[in-house]
Amino acid sequence: MKLFDVYPLHDITPVKGSGSKLWDDKGQEYLDLYGGHAVISIGHSHPHYIKRIEKQLQEIGFYSNAVKIPQQEELATLLGAVSGYQDYQLFLSNSGAEANENALKMASFFNGRKKLIVMEGAFHGRTSLAVAATDNPSLSAPINTVDFIQFIPLNDRKALKAAMNETVCAVLIEGIQGVAGVNVPDAEFLQCARALCDKHGAVLIVDEVQSGHGRSGRFFAHQHAEIQADIITLAKGMGNGFPVAGTLFSPKFEAKYGLLGTTFGGNYLACAASLAVLEVIQAEGLIDHAAEMGEYLRSQLALIPGVVEVRGAGLMLGIKLPFMVASVRKALLMEHFIFTGSASDVHTIRLLPALNVKKSDLDRFLSALKSTLQISQAQ
Repeated sequence: MKLFDVYPLHDITPVKGSGSKLWDDKGQEYLDLYGGHAVISIGHSHPHYIKRIEKQLQEIGFYSNAVKIPQQEELATLLGAVSGYQDYQLFLSNSGAEANENALKMASFFNGRKKLIVMEGAFHGRTSLAVAATDNPSLSAPINTVDFIQFIPLNDRKALKAAMNETVCAVLIEGIQGVAGVNVPDAEFLQCARALCDKHGAVLIVDEVQSGHGRSGRFFAHQHAEIQADIITLAKGMGNGFPVAGTLFSPKFEAKYGLLGTTFGGNYLACAASLAVLEVIQAEGLIDHAAEMGEYLRSQLALIPGVVEVRGAGLMLGIKLPFMVASVRKALLMEHFIFTGSASDVHTIRLLPALNVKKSDLDRFLSALKSTLQISQAQ
């Protein structure tokens, strides 16, 4: 049997990780400023993370949700405390797409509607409804095509007001658009969405799958706008590499047996990984560190000739260049041994380092980027 070949792969085989560093099978060291799509939140192989999972594995790794799993309640309590959403309810699953499917399903259960308003450039996952709400037709098969989703421009309050009415089930928006190229919703736009959802009985869903868990310098990116969402989805940084996701529901949602379900979601190991991440974020002050390092990066990037714009917040940044960035990213990886991310905006480099990234690591990147851009501009 062969692998189903759907990924273009770098000819690199990582075999070891520590903090923001990776080593391949040839012993070459790399600086990881992408973290496998924002997944590595507390660094590779964090000692507390390893200890937490090892201890849990020695006791019990899995049983279904047919029994009591105290670690789920422990996780919900700690997540509420760290995020500031203490009175919300947590449903655990396995991936960001699944979290978004659950969010949309519960919104429709809540008000009996199905029209969705989604942002242009959005990416919400690759499962049935999540991919229909993703602004990339090439990812949708005919079976995913629906007629009840309306895409509007991000931050266009006029378009949002025009689209809203009593048939709207939910407004779905990323805390910060990641795949699109790190586009930030204005505080005024989020506040407008909140007010319009209240007015029309719609549900405000914020997808924090990539922008959550402290990455923006707040626990959730939408908290910069001083609003509360009705439903929040999270995943990538939640388990630092262990597959886990969550959907947070406001108190107005009533749980009933059978509404949602999962086989693997909320298993012992997933909870141990998620608890370890939150414990490290608290103990090491990583949300404040992300804000501080993000501001430092912004200030230094502004000094580099050729950088057109820096978008984002905290350690979720998009660096816009005046030309397509593929050659720059290739040089950073193959010549300077630094992992960065791409975006659907071909002029943007995405940075999604671990929240505990060191200033010296960022300086290494800044020096490499400056050197690479000087060579590109000279050619």
